[in-house]
Amino acid sequence: MKVNVQTPNFAAKDDLLLFVKKKLNKLEQFYDRIVFADVFLKVQKTSEKENKSVEILLSIPGDEVMVKKEAKSFEEATDEAVKALQRQLKKRKQKEKVYL
Repeated sequence: MKVNVQTPNFAAKDDLLLFVKKKLNKLEQFYDRIVFADVFLKVQKTSEKENKSVEILLSIPGDEVMVKKEAKSFEEATDEAVKALQRQLKKRKQKEKVYL
């Protein structure tokens, strides 16, 4: 799976980019037909502590799956987003089995 990470308005460290890519590659265990993932890491300009936003767009044959999560850190938001994507991909796989 190809992972594109975009970080508008700031430069992400290599550790963060590697963390995001590792987490997303684990999604292939749940759904092996993922074409690519677009990841957007954004810092919201608010006074709240949870100002880190992660948006993940997965491209799969015939559809796209999108998740957006906010947290205190990019790692925490990525973890939450990947868990949500795991649930969605498991449901999708179950539906495909029913139709086959």
